[in-house]
Amino acid sequence: MWVEDWTPRAACRAAQPDQLFVRGAEQNKAKQLCAGCPVRTECLAEALDNQIEWGVWGGMTERERRALLRRRPNASWRSVLEAARTQAAPAPVAAPRTADVTV
Repeated sequence: MWVEDWTPRAACRAAQPDQLFVRGAEQNKAKQLCAGCPVRTECLAEALDNQIEWGVWGGMTERERRALLRRRPNASWRSVLEAARTQAAPAPVAAPRTADVTV
């Protein structure tokens, strides 16, 4: 499910902005903050669709985002990422029926 107002749920909401707008090896630390974020995809789509040039967004550095934008300059990244997330979601697994369980 896509979250429209994603910022209150972001893992970085309590972080200092300076932690996300860093250079070099410090970017890897910033990306770790994004690793378990429940709205990482929404954050990344925001940065790509608005061509935000600085900082780590959705677990990607500005260099990584520029590479994606070069490959698909006219993409609606929200649509692309939402579709990818939907396709990657595991199919629900049905609970076994009592008759199927052997003891």
